[in-house]
Amino acid sequence: MADKHLSPQELAEREGVPLATVYQWNHRGEGPRFMKIGRHVRYRMRDVIDWENSRLVGPDDAL
Repeated sequence: MADKHLSPQELAEREGVPLATVYQWNHRGEGPRFMKIGRHVRYRMRDVIDWENSRLVGPDDAL
């Protein structure tokens, strides 16, 4: 199954941040991994989810 790809605008909407913030993350290496396809930047959904999970703060949910 093909992994869904997000554009910078879609990532900004998902994270609730301005588009400029997404571009700053790219420049600083702070955001999710991305790929360049020609002139276009795309984010694999699994990389976005991994990045989001890496930013979780607080104790783990213990069962």
